[in-house]
Amino acid sequence: MKISNISIEKVDLGTNRPYMIAFKSVDKVDNVIVKITLENGIIGYGAANPSTQVVGESLEDCYINLKSKAENTLIGKDIRKFESLLKELEKEYETLPGSRAALDIAIHDAFGKFLDVPLVSFFGQEHKSLPTSITIGIKSVAETIAEAEEYLGLGFKYLKVKLGHNVEEDIERLAKLREVYKDGIHIRVDANQGYSEAELYRFFQATRSFDLELIEQPLKADDTEGMRRLQPALREIIAVDESLKSPTDALKLIKISAAGIFNIKLMKSGGIDPAREIATLSQWHDVPLMWGCNDESVISISAALHTALSFKNTKYLDLDGSLDLIRDVATGGFEIKNGQMSITSGSGLGIKAIE
Repeated sequence: MKISNISIEKVDLGTNRPYMIAFKSVDKVDNVIVKITLENGIIGYGAANPSTQVVGESLEDCYINLKSKAENTLIGKDIRKFESLLKELEKEYETLPGSRAALDIAIHDAFGKFLDVPLVSFFGQEHKSLPTSITIGIKSVAETIAEAEEYLGLGFKYLKVKLGHNVEEDIERLAKLREVYKDGIHIRVDANQGYSEAELYRFFQATRSFDLELIEQPLKADDTEGMRRLQPALREIIAVDESLKSPTDALKLIKISAAGIFNIKLMKSGGIDPAREIATLSQWHDVPLMWGCNDESVISISAALHTALSFKNTKYLDLDGSLDLIRDVATGGFEIKNGQMSITSGSGLGIKAIE
């Protein structure tokens, strides 16, 4: 069953909630959307929104790369040679994780539909559902409390608060958040490489009574030695994000015990296939997994969820990247009830295109 056509589009999905993190502000969301059509009419969907600051490939780069290379890579190839196709992507898009992710996701969706099984069933489902956190950007204390109240009213129990501009202001925001919500919520924080070691220790000591679930990527991505120097009680709750882009990175981080948690994103790894390699390595070494995202269509969020729910060591979800989009190109894939994410019915990713 051969691939007969590939469509590449760049789509403005918008956002109704602009936000700030330690190294950028976000007020516009574009995604590259891929459609792979098989000879029998089956369509597999993929999507990508890579972060230039993290992987060195911009969304515009991703679009240009796919427009110029995707047809030569896949047209005429047989979807039944599934593993060979994924190896071809690894070879052709080794340094282009966004481009690889979009095609990888589309191939997985098409193959799942060809087999008529959900991807999570093909991989082997380990979790029926898990709660996801929802993210609050870098904001004032009052804005942080107001947004937390909104999310709690929608049923979310896990909040991820962005930090990293000013450690004293970060401590103040979290102190007020924990004062207002003494229990009933779980708090995660993400400094996006914004702290020095001294600032991280200051933050850790000041917030120890706040019952923080984890601290995501507080130090620079390449400062693995700094992470290794951290005291064990702190290192245990560190979730590496920007430091972890590939299976090779995973092995290095495991070898030096640099962090207690691995945050996997399809937009960093290059899609489902390399993400599963990272997750398998982590499982062998008893490293808990967090699955994160950028601002993404439900297509790639669904792909991340199918993959996450197939690993026993998945402990944390942070898959809120489609919730503030003004529009999308697909529906389905997953549902969220009181902050709990689960897979919807349907083969492949279980999504339906919005025409």
